[in-house]
Amino acid sequence: MFEFLTSKFGDLFFKIKNKGRLSPKDLDDSLREIKLALLEADVNFLVVKEFIENVKQRAVGENILESLTPFQQVIKIVNDEMTNMLGGASSLINFSQRIPTIIMLVGLQGSGKTTCSVKLASMIKSKYAKKVSLIAADIYRPAAILQLIDYSKKIGCEVYHEDESKDPVSISVNGIDALRKSASDVVIIDTAGRLQIDTEMMNEVMEIKKKVKPHQIYLVVDSMSGQEAVNVAKEFNNKLEYDGIILTKLDSDSRGGAALSINHVIKKPIKFASTGEKIEDFDVFYPDRMASRILGMGDVLTLIEKTEKIIDEKKARELEEKIYKSELNFEDFIDQLKSIKKLGSLEKVFSMLPMMGKNKALKDINLDDRQLDRIEAIINSMTVEERRNPELINGSRKRRISEGSGTTVSDVNRLLKQFENTRHLLKQFSGGFNKKGFNFPFPKL
Repeated sequence: MFEFLTSKFGDLFFKIKNKGRLSPKDLDDSLREIKLALLEADVNFLVVKEFIENVKQRAVGENILESLTPFQQVIKIVNDEMTNMLGGASSLINFSQRIPTIIMLVGLQGSGKTTCSVKLASMIKSKYAKKVSLIAADIYRPAAILQLIDYSKKIGCEVYHEDESKDPVSISVNGIDALRKSASDVVIIDTAGRLQIDTEMMNEVMEIKKKVKPHQIYLVVDSMSGQEAVNVAKEFNNKLEYDGIILTKLDSDSRGGAALSINHVIKKPIKFASTGEKIEDFDVFYPDRMASRILGMGDVLTLIEKTEKIIDEKKARELEEKIYKSELNFEDFIDQLKSIKKLGSLEKVFSMLPMMGKNKALKDINLDDRQLDRIEAIINSMTVEERRNPELINGSRKRRISEGSGTTVSDVNRLLKQFENTRHLLKQFSGGFNKKGFNFPFPKL
């Protein structure tokens, strides 16, 4: 989503990177570029105005014009103010001492409430080791209940629903009673939305709130809707007084104005962000990490957390020893390939790496995920013996593998050569491993 802003900030920082000192004109020009970039990204103009004023005041107050390292100081100030704009600090779930903790999701139709209900349930279940159940209170949208049930089966969560009832309030009340008896730690209510805010919808969610008394209410907002998302957030807050915001579709190609404006305007924390179609593409929203990504400094902490979820430490150590002994084979290679794919698209992984500045080599990298699919197809077309002993693959075997994988012999040759180069490089890289137990920290990616 923030590719536009990241590009703009990258261009700006590149211009001032090698300046020994900044003149007042340099500072004004930089602030003007930042202002235009934020306005182009559809950030609320009042938010932009306050942001620029804060940056300028801090820049003057900290005497960056007199500094020998203006580049670093400008980045720090902009990063700090961007973090404040996004909310300052992450805001976690407040669990009730008496189970179940009741969480109610509200929002317009099409914002992604039902999907977010399941994603939130999955995250709470895995991150906090809680028993999570859901209530299907959206009785209007066709197949909403079936969608919730189908998705919830994938994560092993119970769904309370009443096929005959047409009263979302009674469904919610009955659901809480039933799920309390089943010892659910957390209950998430998926409420109905409308195409636009209307009295009927508001009365319904207000009545559910009154009868159920949820511990937390989250507004689900489509980040692609731009400044309209801010208006929707205002209306809901005026009527319902919710506790936090869930931003959906942060993987879209929109420019991010809603994400950068909504907290500052509504004064409600962004709790979570949905960044893809998969259930696992959902996490706590960290303003400091998001600011870092927008400014092109990456988000290594999130990447590490994602990696730790999918990496088996024992397997990693076994792989490290194989590398040292030059025993790495295509079975190990495809295991690592599958782990990388679990992290998300290559573009998403690279977006979390620090790539500040106009690094031509990095910008020109082909991040086509189909390349990974082709590699996987080639390896899957090998026999077990060939995967374990790549040196057995001769001309006739290459032809068979290429035909089986729908690729060319050249593709197979290229993979074999790249694999051999990689094996040799990793052998050198893991030279710190020895029999006494010292292990060079081989990167698990």
